Amino acid sequence: MKKNSLFKNCVLLALLALVVCTSCDDDRSYADRLNEERNAVNSYLANHRVVMSVPEDTVFEVGPNAPFYRLDADGNIYMQVLNAGDRMGDRAKKGEPIYFRYSRYNLINWYVYGVLAASEDGNEKSMSASSTYFNFSDYTLPTSSQWGYGLQYPLLFLGVECEVNLIVKSQYGFTNEISYVTPFLFHVRYFHSQI
Repeated sequence: MKKNSLFKNCVLLALLALVVCTSCDDDRSYADRLNEERNAVNSYLANHRVVMSVPEDTVFEVGPNAPFYRLDADGNIYMQVLNAGDRMGDRAKKGEPIYFRYSRYNLINWYVYGVLAASEDGNEKSMSASSTYFNFSDYTLPTSSQWGYGLQYPLLFLGVECEVNLIVKSQYGFTNEISYVTPFLFHVRYFHSQI
């Protein structure tokens, strides 16, 4: 829990620094961007079933029609479980390298323009692109911290070989993109070894 608290404090400090350093070429304030982010996420979720907490027994409904579960109290991460993996027998261990393939979709673009198009940086569609990885629950390593907190969150509840749709607000997203205040819908598959 100390590391989780430390991570949240680091994110808050980074957000504060980004607010101070935000360029002047955009008329919108940081608060305006946060409101737009919240509206985009809420608008997207309005088209889906949403469960406001993790089930007490952590047994999630699974499949393409499963609800999005709010994973944190602040509503920064929502997860739809497509495949739970072996929830009890194959849990990620602290420091273990976890490989993943992903596509992500900019929810601001969806909210403003009605277009849900995959960004170019994902590696899910091209098997020639290498798998990415993080060391589970070890944010001291750049290989882990660069991806933000959100992509690791499902593995607190599911087995490693799982597949999820994940809504991640900017504070929990890629660390080099926090200042953009852009939420993303991720489609993520996790693996023990590189594919």
